[in-house]
Amino acid sequence: MTNGLKSYEYHDTRSSRVLRVYASDAHVTDGSLALADASSVSWTADDARTLELARASLRSEATAILSQLERLDSRFCEAVALVERCRGAVVVTGMGKAGLIGRKVSATLSSTGSPSHFMHPGEAYHGDLGTLRSTDVVLAFSYSGETEEVKRLLGPLTSRNIPIIAIVSSAASALGRASTVALELGRIQEADALGLAPSSSAAAMLAVGDALALVASANRGFRSEDFARFHPGGALGRKLSRVRECMRPLGQCRIASERATIREVFVANRKPGRRTGAILLVDDSGRLSGIFTDSDLAKLFEGGCGPEAFDRAISEVMTRRPSWISCDALMSEAVAIIASRKISELPALDADGRPVGVLDVTDLVDFFPCAEESK
Repeated sequence: MTNGLKSYEYHDTRSSRVLRVYASDAHVTDGSLALADASSVSWTADDARTLELARASLRSEATAILSQLERLDSRFCEAVALVERCRGAVVVTGMGKAGLIGRKVSATLSSTGSPSHFMHPGEAYHGDLGTLRSTDVVLAFSYSGETEEVKRLLGPLTSRNIPIIAIVSSAASALGRASTVALELGRIQEADALGLAPSSSAAAMLAVGDALALVASANRGFRSEDFARFHPGGALGRKLSRVRECMRPLGQCRIASERATIREVFVANRKPGRRTGAILLVDDSGRLSGIFTDSDLAKLFEGGCGPEAFDRAISEVMTRRPSWISCDALMSEAVAIIASRKISELPALDADGRPVGVLDVTDLVDFFPCAEESK
């Protein structure tokens, strides 16, 4: 006993540790409370209650999302078809918490091939309805379906024959009745102690909205190349970009005939600025036949060679059949090759095997997290 509390020990199968909590019988429901190392932390009854409330909140939101699995029907298919056929933008609207959910769903739509933007219902009623076109589709979020600011838009929208997809608790609501398609969430118990704050209902709205966007995207045949086009920045954009977009072009590379001597190659291939550490060597047809790196040059010096060694054909000391990659390959593939083979330069070739550029490891520092993610 500690301060009137009982000690409970549990075996954590994930960490193979014996864990202990201190709590009253009323607050210990199962071994899931045991998350702290017994040697460093002692929990109070308040700690146990806090964690149980957090679990109850997560269960409530998870239940709300899972309940939507059974509610999916032909109306969802109709809504997807409206998004797929949309030749304008999916204009998302909603007030308060529902509006914040709508903004996120709009972002999902835009990034997965369905042009979209958010329209605040209050601003829409005071002029922003002018942004709507006859080719647009409106996606409206309102759990009650009776949000006053959203209801004011229904007359102008229906008079212009703009399709409305509603995500609501009931199709019998004002928004549900006025919509082309109403996706019903059903009655949902909110996660907070008072059962009032939009939480579980908001989670369900977000899940259904994302499902609508992602299914429409899949049906359109949205590809990783399309995703890269919409995400040029950050880790995702880098991972999905093409080698030709990131390589040093041939004009910035050192390239020479395999027939030339080492001395001729270095004299003729002086480049200003920060040069790559490799010389690309080609045969008489211009195809890559080998590579000679700064490391290869260092090995010559370390071997005690004399000046006459530099008058040998570079083909005698070059690395034959070096690693290479197509200029149309994904950068994630290129980074994986550089990382796994521990090389510093990777030639990029066209379909005929001719060099078109080089990937230098010093240019690719930001790409290596992508390589780790791909493992």
